[in-house]
Order: sequence, then C-alpha cells, then structure tokens
Amino acid sequence: MTSATIADAKPSLQTEFVFRLSIDIAAPVSVGETGLGVRRQIAIMGGELRGPNMRGKILPGGADFQIIRPNGLIDLVARYVVELDDGALIYIENTGIRTGPREALERLTRGEAVDPDLIYFRTVPKFETGSDKYCWMMQTLFVATAQRHQAQVVIDVYKVL
Repeated sequence: MTSATIADAKPSLQTEFVFRLSIDIAAPVSVGETGLGVRRQIAIMGGELRGPNMRGKILPGGADFQIIRPNGLIDLVARYVVELDDGALIYIENTGIRTGPREALERLTRGEAVDPDLIYFRTVPKFETGSDKYCWMMQTLFVATAQRHQAQVVIDVYKVL
C-alpha cells in the first residue's frame, strides 16, 4: 500500500446502541435574559437507564443548564448520576443542542407534544466512574439522540465504534 493510498483511506464510522435514559424533570427555572440568551435551569428528579447489558436509576439532584439563543437554538449541559443495579455509580455530563422550527420550539416550551422528527436534539455524553467494570465508558466516545416531553427527556445513547 502506498502512502497516497493510506492517506486516501477513510475509516468507517459506526455506532452501537448502549442504553436509553428516561429522565424525569421539573419545570424550568428561568434566570432571564443574560446577554447571551435566556439562561434556564431544569432540575433532574430521577428516572431510569435501560439497555441490553445494563439497568439502573437516575439519582435526583442533577440539573440541565441551558441557554436559549435569540435564534431559538438551545445550548445545554446536563450533569447527573446513575446508580446501576449492580451498585456502580456513574457520573454523566451530557452536552448538546436542540433546535427546530420556531413554532415547534414554542410549543415545546408551552409543554405541548411535538413530533420529535421536527426537532434536532443531539448530545454528546461523557462518563466518569470508579467502577472497574464500567471504566470502558471513560475510554469510548458516545453520541445520543434525544426527545423532550413535558416532564421527561428521553435519550438514546450510542457508542462510536
């Protein structure tokens, strides 16, 4: 193989489903317009993690911190802890964006149901744990799709292979 052939080779990018997070949330608390956009905090009340190889519960006490930009784009960072059924604890920091047609975003803000296909809601979760069994999660990249419902966020997490 020549160096030109190696330079032209492109590694494939594939994903594999790992688990679904169903996160119970409180009503948003708005700090107001800060000059960067409207700053909000949404408390995480609990929820569950379910996947083919792991199950657990989301512990209350986390939060989703958001900035709603004037164009409707939402930047978010959520931080929370999951306790797996085997007792392992995993800290999750999930950054992402949510955007879509202004009318659909306004309906979501009012707590109305919106077709998830209208909303682009993607995140990049990162994990930390002291568990040897799950340390692979700190050595792997993940991407996720998400859906916002009135009192819940549903996130499907995929590892990048």
